[in-house]
Amino acid sequence: MSGRSILITGGAGFIGSHVVRRFVRTYPQYRIVNLDLLTYAGNLENLRDIEDAPNYTFIKADICDAEAVAKVFQEFAVDSVIHLAAESHVDRSITDPLAFVRTNVFGTVTLLNAAREAWAGAFEGKRFYHVSTDEVYGSLHDDGFFTEETPYDPQSPYSASKAASDHFVRAYGNTYGLPFVLSNCSNNYGSHHFPEKLIPLMINNIRQNKPLPVYGQGANVRDWLWVEDHAAAIDTIFHRGVNGETYNIGGHNEWKNIDLVKLLCAVMDRKLGRAEGTSEQLITYVKDRAGHDLRYAIDASKIERELGWRPSITFEEGLERTVDWYLANTEWLDHVTSGAYRDYYENQYTAR
Repeated sequence: MSGRSILITGGAGFIGSHVVRRFVRTYPQYRIVNLDLLTYAGNLENLRDIEDAPNYTFIKADICDAEAVAKVFQEFAVDSVIHLAAESHVDRSITDPLAFVRTNVFGTVTLLNAAREAWAGAFEGKRFYHVSTDEVYGSLHDDGFFTEETPYDPQSPYSASKAASDHFVRAYGNTYGLPFVLSNCSNNYGSHHFPEKLIPLMINNIRQNKPLPVYGQGANVRDWLWVEDHAAAIDTIFHRGVNGETYNIGGHNEWKNIDLVKLLCAVMDRKLGRAEGTSEQLITYVKDRAGHDLRYAIDASKIERELGWRPSITFEEGLERTVDWYLANTEWLDHVTSGAYRDYYENQYTAR
């Protein structure tokens, strides 16, 4: 097959599945290899529509397994990596920080070693793209924005593990000359999002008339980006980003958690034919998360100015599309929340 051979890690997850789908459909001349361990948030049902595409291959493996990763590099002559595989839920990191160190730090270094050895210093035409988070920058107060020059100040085990992985990527660039690009993105929302995160959790709970847990008083502020716009940004950076550079990706779209939840309640009431204000009655304030960052906000002017990327839709439009998708895919939601989605891999792949 002509074109690039791209290894996408974590491609069965929320953001990863959107990236895999975009690359498989947009670049039929590329070989896309999706490597995912299929932990709780990895779901191959997310990729049913492209699983039989001739330029797509799925490999179930752990990014911490050096032998398995090296085999993939060799078998598919991998010349590029888009690294999304990560433990990403802050609450889980507080409960089990070592799991985050293992996947996010050791796993990233395992991939870096595999790329360095497979490419053996012949770095022309190669690229290691590390996808990170704005949480590495810590917490903002009422004003200001994260830029690519903002000092790192991670506040949770999750963000600390991602900060460490960012540092390792840059270190491999500086020490070994490994060609890399790196991006830090704000909160994503959209279809196929595992319902432990805010928006899909609220959609699912509203659908079932369950309590809507809001940390503290809901005053924490996040910058929200539609996941398909993030996938488009990753596409742009992968093809046009400058080696050694970092790009912040954001939606220019700040919302307090409580305001977002109330907007979502109003949208869901309208979609479900409920009386206005019905779902707001489900809001329940719970004890705040330990080390909860007050505000994240991204200055995305660099990627806009240098690479020409911008968000394509408004938050209100994106939220409407997101709600419509979940309401049209209640079977997916039920599979995810029950764990039945895990059967899909066994039925679809192990019998082949």
